[in-house]
Amino acid sequence: MVLVKILGLIDLFASLAFLSIIFSIGLPIQVILFLGATLFVKGLFILTGDLLSVIDLLSAVVLLISIFFTPALFFLWTLSLLLMSKGAASFL
Repeated sequence: MVLVKILGLIDLFASLAFLSIIFSIGLPIQVILFLGATLFVKGLFILTGDLLSVIDLLSAVVLLISIFFTPALFFLWTLSLLLMSKGAASFL
């Protein structure tokens, strides 16, 4: 039960990272790399049949791409809201 809350907290932090990219608030590269790596590892749960892990994999790729250039705002907003909803649902 605690693990679900920790993984949800990672989703919320990644959502905040996407929002900071949207609003041009600079994040250290180490934070982006850490969140991208943890989302990638969380995304590997797709191998167990969890289909929502596709969101984690896609978010990890977009976070790592955002180091070099800013992706389209549509993707950033969509992924931010999806991660926020996944993170909030883990606390219910």
